[in-house]
Amino acid sequence: MIKTLKEDIKTVFERDPAARNVFEVITSYPGLHAIWCHRIAHFLWKKGMKTLARIISHISRFFTGIEIHPGAKIGRRFFIDHGMGVVIGETSEIGDDVLIYQGVVLGGTSLEKRKRHPTIGNNVVIGAGAIILGPIKVGDGAKIGAGSVVIKDVPPGATVVGVPGRIVGEKKRRKIDLDHDKLPDPIAEVLKIIIEEQEKLEERIKKIEDMEGMKSKIDEYFEKKKEEIAKIFPSLKKEEGG
Repeated sequence: MIKTLKEDIKTVFERDPAARNVFEVITSYPGLHAIWCHRIAHFLWKKGMKTLARIISHISRFFTGIEIHPGAKIGRRFFIDHGMGVVIGETSEIGDDVLIYQGVVLGGTSLEKRKRHPTIGNNVVIGAGAIILGPIKVGDGAKIGAGSVVIKDVPPGATVVGVPGRIVGEKKRRKIDLDHDKLPDPIAEVLKIIIEEQEKLEERIKKIEDMEGMKSKIDEYFEKKKEEIAKIFPSLKKEEGG
């Protein structure tokens, strides 16, 4: 038991650069308090003392803002950063070295008493406000973008963003990183392709106009529209000298 507590404290230092000392971590991290309460509640749940387990879970929710059903199975070195609003359902299963942020929901999609919550693999990062629903599987090393809604299985090493969640990249990662903000923007990428094709068409039209001696204000119109889009999606702007 002592070994597990020490491992949980060490995990906080590894995952949160703001952690300064052991006393601060023990007294000021609701995510750590929630997982410790859950370990006790889960032990009682497995021993058949389910009402007492639910009471401990409820008390933990009151003080931490994190709701973890005592029936949920959680692996080692699990860390909830900030934590407020996190909900983990009864039949959820979470592997080792998983990192989740505030507002994450591992929710169920059925009223039947069966497996109805997600299974999260090892080394997974789940961004703030992400919602994962149903008895789906999120593979090892996957990354779920902030605000995503995931309703289908996620393969190992994949990156998922959007509503509903879309796989935008697959890459094997050996360890967790905290850069859950550095995710692809699939909408911006599609718009970039469309604009590039449009520019090619404009060049062809301009050549035809020059050959025919025609003049048009269509170029000015397109330039204004491109500037408006670029303000919304800064990543579409061309690099200097590009």
